[in-house]
Amino acid sequence: MVVLHSLNRFLARPVSLSVLVRPWLGTARYDGLKSCRLQAFLPGASEGWGLLRDAPCQNGFSTLPFKERPRYSREKKARSTAENGVQELNDLEEAEEDPDRTRLLNSVIKVYCKHTEPNFSLPWQRKRQISTSSSGFMVSQGREKWVLTNAHSVQYYSQVQVKRRDDDRKFIARVLAIGTDCDIALLTVDEREFWEGVEPLPLGPLPRLQDYVTVVGYPIGGDSISVTSGVVSRIEMTQYSHGGCELLAAQIDAAINSGNSGGPVFNESGHCVGIAFQSYCDSDVENIGYMIPTPVIRHFLQDYHMNKMFTGFPNLGVSWQRMEAPDLRRAIGMEGNASGVLLRSVHPTSSAHGILKPGDVLMEFDGVRIANDGTVPFRNGERIMYPYLMAQKFVGDVAHFQVLRDGRMMKLQVELSRYEPLVPPHLENRDPSFFILAGFVFTTLNEHYLLSEYGSSYSTEAPVKLLHQLYCGVKMHRRQQVVVLSQVLASDATVGFEDACNVQVHSFNGEVVHDLNHLVEMVISCEDEYMRFDLDFEQVIVVNSELAKKTTVDVLEEHSIPDMASPDVMSHLENVGVLAKRTRKRTLR
Repeated sequence: MVVLHSLNRFLARPVSLSVLVRPWLGTARYDGLKSCRLQAFLPGASEGWGLLRDAPCQNGFSTLPFKERPRYSREKKARSTAENGVQELNDLEEAEEDPDRTRLLNSVIKVYCKHTEPNFSLPWQRKRQISTSSSGFMVSQGREKWVLTNAHSVQYYSQVQVKRRDDDRKFIARVLAIGTDCDIALLTVDEREFWEGVEPLPLGPLPRLQDYVTVVGYPIGGDSISVTSGVVSRIEMTQYSHGGCELLAAQIDAAINSGNSGGPVFNESGHCVGIAFQSYCDSDVENIGYMIPTPVIRHFLQDYHMNKMFTGFPNLGVSWQRMEAPDLRRAIGMEGNASGVLLRSVHPTSSAHGILKPGDVLMEFDGVRIANDGTVPFRNGERIMYPYLMAQKFVGDVAHFQVLRDGRMMKLQVELSRYEPLVPPHLENRDPSFFILAGFVFTTLNEHYLLSEYGSSYSTEAPVKLLHQLYCGVKMHRRQQVVVLSQVLASDATVGFEDACNVQVHSFNGEVVHDLNHLVEMVISCEDEYMRFDLDFEQVIVVNSELAKKTTVDVLEEHSIPDMASPDVMSHLENVGVLAKRTRKRTLR
C-alpha cells in the first residue's frame, strides 16, 4: 500500500472528500509494481485520521470522483510487508459498491466496428477490412434512447457492435446519423435487452476553467473500462481534425488515448459534460486532450430530432481580418468606440454572397457587439471568437448583422448555410469518384486522397499546386471540383505519358473542366480526332480519340477494373442521356 503524507499541498479552496486525493498528483512512485492502490489520510476525522476508500490508480492519481467514499476503521487498514525486496500488498476489505458510480459506469459502452475503407489511390478497390474498438455512452431525449460515439469511430463502417460493461454479449447497432463536422455519431440498438437496467447519462453544463473532470472509456492497454482524471485548462473555438470545422471545444489534461474516442467526460456531479475525441501529439507537449462540450452535443441531437439526419453547422463563408490598428479604423471611417472586423472576401457559393461585400466592417452579430480582435463576450470575464455565435444556429436560420459600408451603418440579414470547401476534408463516407480513359485515371482531390498518396506528411510532400488548392482554393460555383490525373496505366494510347501523376486537369479541348462529371461528358461526347488535356505547370496530353476509346476496354480487363467510371459518375451519365444504360459496361462506343 502506498501512503501519501504531503498534507501541506492541500488546495486552498474548499473541496469535497471525493477530490482531496488530487493535491498529491504525481508524488507517488510505483517502481516494480504491476498494480497499485492509492490511500490518503485526511485530517479532522474521528480517531485522528479519516481514510478514503482505496481507488484504483491510473496515471498516478485517484479516479472515479463521483461521490464521497466510505471510511474504514483503523483496525481494517492495510498492512504492507516486504519479502525478498518485493512489496506485498494486502487486500483491504471492500466496502459496498457505490450505486451511483455503478450506474454511471454501466452507461459507458464499448464500440466494436468493422471498417472497409476505399483505396483512394486505386478508387475502384477497397482496402482490407480492419477492426477497431472505441467508446460510447447512452443518452436519451424523451422516450428515445441512443448511443453516442465519435464519427471517426464508425467511419466507412461495415458492421457496428456494442457491449455493456456488465454484460458479456455484443449487440448489433444501427448507425442513425454521422456528424462529420462535429465528429459525433448516433447509434441505436433494436434489441430491448440492451437497454434494460441501464439509465442514460444526463448531459451537464459547459464546465469552467480548472473544473475537475473524469474521462471514462476503453483505451488501449487492456480490455476493461479505464478512468483518468484531470482539469479543464482551456475552452475556445478549435479545429476538429476529423471534420475540418472550427467549433467549441474544451482542452483537458486527462489522458486521452486510442480507444478513448467517443467516451464520456464527467464532472464532479456525475453529469456528462463532453465526449473525448482528439489529442494533441507533439514532442513539445504532454497530456493535451480535447473533448466535445455539451453545447455541441445538444446542437447535434437537436439537429437530428428536427431533420432525422445531420444537416451540419452553418458557416458564413467569408474571410476576415482584425482591426486592431488605429490607422486602419480611422481610414475606414470608424469613430469613437466603434469596433468590428473587416471582411476581405465573400465566397461565391456562400449564402452571404451578394448581401455582404468585401470591405464591409462586421460590427454586430444578432445584436452582440464584435470587438476589433474578432471576439465577443463569453460567460463572466471570458471572450471567444465571434463564429461561436454562428455555431449556435442551424442551417436555414437567419442571422442579423450590423455592418459599416462606405461610411454608412447598415442592418442586413443572411440565411445561413453549410459551407462546402473546394477540397473537402472528407467524403462523408462516400466512395471516391473516378474515370478511366485508355489508362489515364482521373479522380477528385480531397484530403483522404492526399493522405493515401503522401502519408501523414502530405502537407509538405504533396505538389505545391494541389496544396494551394487545399489551403487557399475557393469554389466559384457549387459543382466545382479539383479534377486530378492520378496516374497513368500503360497502354498503346499512353506511350510517352506514363510519368504524369497527381496534377490538376484544367481544360479539355480548350474548355474549362468544372468537375469530374463535366470532364466525362466532354470525353464521351468528343468527336474530334484528338483529345487534349491541359494540366498543371502547362503540361499537355494529346491522344487519338479512336485509339483511346478502343484501348479503354483492354485496360479495364487487364487490371480487373469493373467499369470505366465509379457508380455515381455512371448514374449521372445515364441521367443526362450521355450514356445509354444498355451500353454502360466497359465500353465508350
